[in-house]
This record gives sequence, C-alpha cells and structure tokens, in this order.
Amino acid sequence: MNSPLALQLMRFGFLVLLWLFVLAAVRVVRSDLRSAGQQRVGLPPPARRRGQATPPAPAPAPRRGPSQLIVTAGGLAGTRIGLTGAPVLLGRANDSTLVLTDDYASTRHARISLQDGVWFVEDLGSTNGTYLGQRKVDNPMPLEIGVPVRIGKTVLELR
Repeated sequence: MNSPLALQLMRFGFLVLLWLFVLAAVRVVRSDLRSAGQQRVGLPPPARRRGQATPPAPAPAPRRGPSQLIVTAGGLAGTRIGLTGAPVLLGRANDSTLVLTDDYASTRHARISLQDGVWFVEDLGSTNGTYLGQRKVDNPMPLEIGVPVRIGKTVLELR
C-alpha cells in the first residue's frame, strides 16, 4: 500500500473528487443567481403565440372568504397576492407564484390551494419545513384568516 503508484492514484482520486465538488457548488450558485430578483407576483402572463388556446379562467373564490395572501415578514414584506381560486405556489423556482428569496426556502416549498371552499397549506417536501402558527405542516392543513404561515424568515397570512 505504500507504493509510489498507489500514493499517486490516491492523490489523483482526491483531486478529481475536489473538482467535482467545486463544479457542483458553482452549478448551485449559478442557478441561485439566475433566479435571484425575479419576482413573478404582479407580472402579466407571457404573451401567447398565434393559434395557441388560452387556458380556462380559474373558478372565482367565494365572496365571504379571504381575498388575499399578504407577506407580513421577510424580504418580500408588504407583497399582496390576490386569491382567485387558483393554487398559490411558494418557493425559489422561477415559475412559483411567489418567488421567495429566502435562503431557507426550497425550490418548490409549499402550495396554498382552495378545496371545497376552504384554503389549505401543504408542504411540498421542503428541507426546512413549513409552519402554520407553531405547528409544522406534515399534511395539508386548513388555513384560517390571520394565522401566520412561516417559510424560513418569510411569514404570510390569509386575509
């Protein structure tokens, strides 16, 4: 095991592993930089090509229920999302309804959706978890008006 050839092979193997780690880190940083600062809330939908069918409009939300989701804490504090009955996706992905710039948010972190007239929050297998009040969300849980939903440093409320 102390032969010069074995020592050189171990050095070369270590160097290869080190470069693989560096390349993986660069890839993660590049993807984070591409998605940083691209907030989708309030942006118009992308232009449709001629001949493309438009998707049907989502069902309207009940009039007596909550009408918006408000970010009360975190980097996007003050952001308001009108509730139309369509699911609200939360995460770092560019196609999320609310693109979170929070380091503790996963790419596809959580979803808020309307089911039988009740809004539910569901964790989508995030790394750091989603919290409704003080409880960790393991299964879809009904949202109540004014109860905070926490994803890392970002806090949202249904109003």
